[in-house]
Amino acid sequence: MLETHAPTLETLFAQLGLDSSQEAIEQFIAEHPLPHDVNIDEAPFWNTAQRQLIQEALNNDDDWAEPVDELNVLLHEAYQA
Repeated sequence: MLETHAPTLETLFAQLGLDSSQEAIEQFIAEHPLPHDVNIDEAPFWNTAQRQLIQEALNNDDDWAEPVDELNVLLHEAYQA
């Protein structure tokens, strides 16, 4: 039986073409706080391909939806900090 691994925040960053090291992820979150009235897929800092990947993950509710949701929470929490 082939074992598959669910995407993580690190693999999401890699898929988005971003540095996926823990330090880089923390820096990205700190530098991109997201107001609560802005959805993650509407954030102004994504390029077209990144926005499309995020929208597809949310719309399809596939394996990528979980790390996208996690990033969404972290970006919104950073806005409050």
